[in-house]
Amino acid sequence: METFDRLGPLLQRFRVTTRLFHTGPLCGVTTFAAQPGRGFLHILRRGDMAVTHREPGGAVRRIEIDRPSLIFYPRPLEHAFHNAPAADSDFTCASLDVEGGATHPLMRTLPPVLVVPLDALGGLQPLLQLLFDEVDNVRCGQRLVADRLFEVLLIQLLRWILDHAGELGLPSGILTGLADPRLAPSLVALHDSPEADWKLDGMAREARMSRSAFAAHFKEVIGATPGQYLTQWRLTIAQERLRAGAAVSTVATELGYANASSFSRVFAQHLGTAPRNWLAAPLDSHVR
Repeated sequence: METFDRLGPLLQRFRVTTRLFHTGPLCGVTTFAAQPGRGFLHILRRGDMAVTHREPGGAVRRIEIDRPSLIFYPRPLEHAFHNAPAADSDFTCASLDVEGGATHPLMRTLPPVLVVPLDALGGLQPLLQLLFDEVDNVRCGQRLVADRLFEVLLIQLLRWILDHAGELGLPSGILTGLADPRLAPSLVALHDSPEADWKLDGMAREARMSRSAFAAHFKEVIGATPGQYLTQWRLTIAQERLRAGAAVSTVATELGYANASSFSRVFAQHLGTAPRNWLAAPLDSHVR
């Protein structure tokens, strides 16, 4: 049984908004466009279909789905559903908009798409039934309730992913780290208190490991050194705080930097420009 919350500090700092936008059949080809910061949660309740999207190299990937399944696109990626021209399919679909978009530390380490048969999501069945009951009956506040249920579904799905990280073959990153029983306590502490004066000794102590063993294991599982990860996490928070209107000096203090100048130097070193210049640039240029 967990004695600490692996997801809470991440989800509290970067809100995810889910919105129901379709329920019922889809026939022919339906395309879902890529929009900054937007992902999708689709549930095929009945029927069969194929879903396609382009891989980074340009090749089209086609996935055949022949049973009720959840199709999760965590990041912006144009994709299409291909259904027979008959009303024998049934979908419930929601968009998810993430503060930070593709730079969200959870979303960016997930695969481009995750397809999970509903019968594999044993613990989520009561929630799915509650969601289906809500979208199938027109009642006061239906859309609001459905939106909230999709938000809970997303959190439950992330829990499920953490519990099945090994089977899913996730790439190195935060999810594989949070799924690691030794690294998870240290990562949760970093996420919860990014402003603390973290040293390798303190991080290793949270994991109950020696300095050398912790450093090597962290790099292997996360794909970055502890120091590199802490800096990335602080800068991820910094970008959201700056977008929200916080002053550079305020952000520097909140994240444990001695002053605005030292924070700005680290920011420019990793993002290529000073915080004020970065903030003045178009939002779609804010990539790391």
